[in-house]
Amino acid sequence: MSTIQERLDALGITLPPVAVPAAAYVPFARSGNLVFLSGHIAKKDGKPWVGQLGATMGTEEGAAAARAVAIDLMGTLAAAVDGDLARVVRIVKVMSLVNSTPDYTEQHLVTNGCSNLLGEVFGADVGAHARSAFGVAQLPLGACVEIELIAEVQ
Repeated sequence: MSTIQERLDALGITLPPVAVPAAAYVPFARSGNLVFLSGHIAKKDGKPWVGQLGATMGTEEGAAAARAVAIDLMGTLAAAVDGDLARVVRIVKVMSLVNSTPDYTEQHLVTNGCSNLLGEVFGADVGAHARSAFGVAQLPLGACVEIELIAEVQ
């Protein structure tokens, strides 16, 4: 069985450091064995991944953006567990906000970009999670996707 780091390496993923918050909040908060990660917006080339699903971008690109958010979330989660992702007992919940037109209905497919990567990295048992995916009128900085996460840790 491979380790989380081995799976990240095999996927060619290097986790980023924790991003500095852009407003009055912290990147994560721990309460007991739960870690709550603040919403992370999609970034491309270090800048907000701007777009609106159903208008300026399609579901496939949205899923790629959600996958990019998952990588940033894992970087923050790693910081919350002092760099040891093996301390993650379970990804409990993912909440995804998708900047989309009123008639766009594939928010769940966009969010799969995040959920699928979490499953690949953490495995079926630890990575399986409850989830919500919402369509919203706008996100900070015009980002196409914002995702927050709750994890149980040791």
